[in-house]
Amino acid sequence: MAHITVMETPIIFDRHAVRLHRDRARNSLQRVQPIIQAAADRLLDRLDDTTHRFSHALDIGGRGVSAPMLRARGIEVVATDLSPALCAREPGPCVCMDEEWLPFGAGTFDLVIANLSLHWVNDLPGTLVQIRNILRPDGLFLACMPILPTLAELRQALIVAEHDLLGGASVRISPFPGLRDCAALLQRAGFALPVADSDVIELAYRSPMMLLRDLRDAGETNALVERHRASPPVALFPAALAGLPRDEQGNVAMPLHVAIMTGWAPAVTQPRALKPGQFTTSLEDALGDEDGTAHGGVDMPTAG
Repeated sequence: MAHITVMETPIIFDRHAVRLHRDRARNSLQRVQPIIQAAADRLLDRLDDTTHRFSHALDIGGRGVSAPMLRARGIEVVATDLSPALCAREPGPCVCMDEEWLPFGAGTFDLVIANLSLHWVNDLPGTLVQIRNILRPDGLFLACMPILPTLAELRQALIVAEHDLLGGASVRISPFPGLRDCAALLQRAGFALPVADSDVIELAYRSPMMLLRDLRDAGETNALVERHRASPPVALFPAALAGLPRDEQGNVAMPLHVAIMTGWAPAVTQPRALKPGQFTTSLEDALGDEDGTAHGGVDMPTAG
């Protein structure tokens, strides 16, 4: 009899800690709203790239920013968050839920938005499969996610400072995926026409302590399962922050690198890639003559 090995999802993030951090950020989110807004602007700009019209959207962890922008477009929105405190702030319909267990039936929405909200999920591939399932055929998934090298300088500064003080270092910065990882995740989850583009939200701080304040105000402090539970040495953060590089104006530049992820729920009406031998236009004709003139017609699929 064959033995089946079940691969368990590694538990990297303490979901209870993530919820507590978001609860505590209820009264401080307004201080980091410009950052969340900048990410949401980039995300919802993608809606202008398609002629598809959406009617029912799910906003996953938008922190009061994405949902109003969607409603302004005439779309009915259900907002969600892991934090009951943040859900209580939402003026419209809101469901308190865990992003790892979506409580919606198949084909409930034609648009799902996740703005800076999925990077604390342990089983991200599983969550993306659930999102694809709750989308109607030809429904759209849009997500903005932090990627490498976000916070790379802070990560390195903390490692060096803690090693100098204690002779070792603990994990204090969450791991981020790379851009290629995001594209692969969309494809693995079964989305059609998956695309992951990179963008940068430029951030600079006059004082490095303001960087730590922003992370706390956004509910983005350490929630790793393997985090060191004891209070850090008093000298750790001053030593680490002093080692951060500064620009010509003396500011600490800490850009937020993000992936803008786009994927469509499969539908029979969507364009399909041609198989080898089915092309009617040669590459030479498509590229054109030396004068740059293209010959023939090459049909390019467009989403939506």
